[in-house]
Amino acid sequence: MGEGADMTKPSLTLILAAPRGFCAGVDRAIKIVEMAIEKWGAPIYVRHEIVHNKFVVDSLREKGAVFVEELDECPTDRPVIFSAHGVAKAVPAEANRREMIYVDATCPLVSKVHIEAERHHANGLQMVMIGHAGHPETIGTMGQLPEGEVLLVETEADVATLEPRDPERLAFITQTTLSVDDTAGIVAALKARFPAIIGPHKEDICYATTNRQEAVKAIAPKADALLVIGAPNSSNSRRLVEVARSRGCDYAQLVGRADEIDWRALEGVRAVGLTAGASAPEVLVDEVIAAFRDRYDVTVETVETATENVEFKVPRVLREPA
Repeated sequence: MGEGADMTKPSLTLILAAPRGFCAGVDRAIKIVEMAIEKWGAPIYVRHEIVHNKFVVDSLREKGAVFVEELDECPTDRPVIFSAHGVAKAVPAEANRREMIYVDATCPLVSKVHIEAERHHANGLQMVMIGHAGHPETIGTMGQLPEGEVLLVETEADVATLEPRDPERLAFITQTTLSVDDTAGIVAALKARFPAIIGPHKEDICYATTNRQEAVKAIAPKADALLVIGAPNSSNSRRLVEVARSRGCDYAQLVGRADEIDWRALEGVRAVGLTAGASAPEVLVDEVIAAFRDRYDVTVETVETATENVEFKVPRVLREPA
């Protein structure tokens, strides 16, 4: 391309949200799989996608990880890793029964919710969990306690139909990847109907989910369109799309990679917001920026609403020689 060839491209501002992408729990989970392969060799089995991102899962598969949905799909002579979303108590119990080596990659912030649920249960309280039915984190958290001890609510409307054992002896917990704003409405409904309900000391929704949502709130009003890089089964990524729409950005879409962008829908836009869910690697953000540069004369502007320096240690078993 000669000088001035870019004149043919329309100009566009890309507004990058910061923080975006990997959180400390995802970082740690991926590291756990990589270190396990290094320590024990391939194959290493992983129960459920380690994090909800196809690009990450495929790259770990290439290194020697085998992804399965249930423990009975794993041989007993190879190590197995439990995903960052957490697992029900029955899963490690079964792994112990089968004398398997296992490494738990549950995010420490999810484990904190598990411990909270157990503490309330020990004090004779029944739990209400605010979460999405069928999401692995919800299944894992509800599976910390016996059947019937955790009641699930997904919406404010669900609160009205709750039938607890004793309305005076209740506590609530939340899935860590929910929308802060939506959860506030459900919590208010719970407190209105069950004034004695006990909540967490500190919000269960994790710092990374909150920070990514705040960054989207800051950029959504400035953007004609907003793209969230993330997987369709990633709860925190889908919440980012909802947050953008609720803040006045009508065209907010979830895209897995650059090749999923609907360019026709973006015709005529001048400013596009860009962020990534907590399980999407930065390389996918770079890929999307490159795709925009191919089509537009791009100016990149970053809006930073928080600085993150959280790091979680990997389990000791991986730091010791085989």
